[in-house]
Amino acid sequence: MKIDIKKITTFLACFLIIVFTVSVINTDNKTVETSSTGVISTKKIEWGIKRGENHNQPNLGEENKRIIDKYNGISMGNSEKKYIYLTFDCGYEAGYTEKILEVLRQHDVKATFFITGHYLNSSPELVKQMIDDGHIIGNHTPNFLMSGSIGGTLMTL
Repeated sequence: MKIDIKKITTFLACFLIIVFTVSVINTDNKTVETSSTGVISTKKIEWGIKRGENHNQPNLGEENKRIIDKYNGISMGNSEKKYIYLTFDCGYEAGYTEKILEVLRQHDVKATFFITGHYLNSSPELVKQMIDDGHIIGNHTPNFLMSGSIGGTLMTL
């Protein structure tokens, strides 16, 4: 199967512009409780990377790498092989995700979807579809979200 990088790049650029535009227009200032703060550490850990030199992988920082490894997280790909990682940031559903999932399914392509608490609360059926289709779900929320507990109610996807 031949992948047309130019078409994928154009599609991703258009998608990101549309998602950004819609999310700016449709911002909702409601607060959504996503977890019980009594169980969560309040220690603030800054996230960032130090760019690698000579096309080497970036440095995640010792503390970040320790936490990622502790919870079997995914942070770096294989530096010996050439891969393209397709990722999506999902904060608000603007009606495009179902079509994106359909296109990914048609081409047997897996992606990573970084979702927010709002997205999980408002579109659990799409998150379940992402999981059922074999995609990776990442946390894109300031507070720990992926514990399975939302507002005291256990989420089962």
